[in-house]
Amino acid sequence: MYHSLCDTDVFVAGGGPAGLAAAIAARQAGFTVTLADAAHPPIDKTCGEGIMPDGLAALHALGITLPPDKTFPFAGIRFSDDTHAVSARFPQGHGLGIRRTRLHQVLVNHASDLGVTMHWGARVTGVYEEGVLVNARRIRCRWLVGADGQNSRVRYWSGLENSSNKKRRFGFRRHYRIQPWSEFVEVYWTDRGQVYVTPVAEDEVCVALITNMQGVRLDDALGAFPPLAKNLSGASIITREQGAITQTYSLHSVCRKSRALLGEASGCVDAITGDGLSMAFQQAQALAAAMARSDLGLYRSAHRRIFRLPRMMAELMLLMDGSAWFRRRALRALAAEPALFSRMLAIHTGALSPMKFGVQGTLALGWHLITA
Repeated sequence: MYHSLCDTDVFVAGGGPAGLAAAIAARQAGFTVTLADAAHPPIDKTCGEGIMPDGLAALHALGITLPPDKTFPFAGIRFSDDTHAVSARFPQGHGLGIRRTRLHQVLVNHASDLGVTMHWGARVTGVYEEGVLVNARRIRCRWLVGADGQNSRVRYWSGLENSSNKKRRFGFRRHYRIQPWSEFVEVYWTDRGQVYVTPVAEDEVCVALITNMQGVRLDDALGAFPPLAKNLSGASIITREQGAITQTYSLHSVCRKSRALLGEASGCVDAITGDGLSMAFQQAQALAAAMARSDLGLYRSAHRRIFRLPRMMAELMLLMDGSAWFRRRALRALAAEPALFSRMLAIHTGALSPMKFGVQGTLALGWHLITA
């Protein structure tokens, strides 16, 4: 699909997992692809480091199977507070924990094998009608993809900045040398936020905190949940505590003319859902299909569909974060009826349509909330 008037069919600004997925999907569709990022691989980011089953399916569609020696499987999700706990298994297989740096290198290697041209340490400094400026050099392209994160410059330059009110929380993460003690990703609910424990290797777990309290750090949250602190006692800390901001916002449009946004540049749901990577991988496939048909309107519709369910789940979970009374009542209700939690997890990971949860499921959950 190379056009003689262009230096490349597709130019991707941003070399994180979202940008690499977009580049890989575009190459699979037959485009020539160039990618640029100011950083050098492997690129790290503060996150929970778990990929849900629907995210693994999207990766598989990109031709990527994560190597067993760089991952650790988990069977489902476990929620707990100081009085109740409930767990559920994924109905469509397992998820995988993987260090972000390991995931990034796998994606870089696959993009390279497919023939993506990658410029690391190269800064995108502007856009013009026919393409982009990279380190002040003009590169002509047919399609421009902005995958440059929450503070996307491509979004600003393309006039797509208008968004809903942004909400933000704070995330912190570090790694411990210890054998995983659970087959689940564990989510501990406290008054100071949520602590996630994800197994990422046979002798390593990732511990992440998401909170709306600016001064709270991981040790504060661990102190609020003694059973977790006990599990980690004696484990060596192998990475420093690293922080980031997680935002919630949506855009009125994610594309304009020949420019499209993807990943966090195109809107964010709170990291509480763990859906960021899965969404980006699905968006990459949808964008490549739309470019192949020369119709970004198809991507706009697909993006809206991909974004809808994670946003709904994030809003529900943030209700639990915002009200200790509601959180305790919800966890008590789910613990009393674990099948409801299993069905909600199936919806979350795309194995069950929300419509199939139905009136009966909604009434059952409502009844347990009332009687909890």
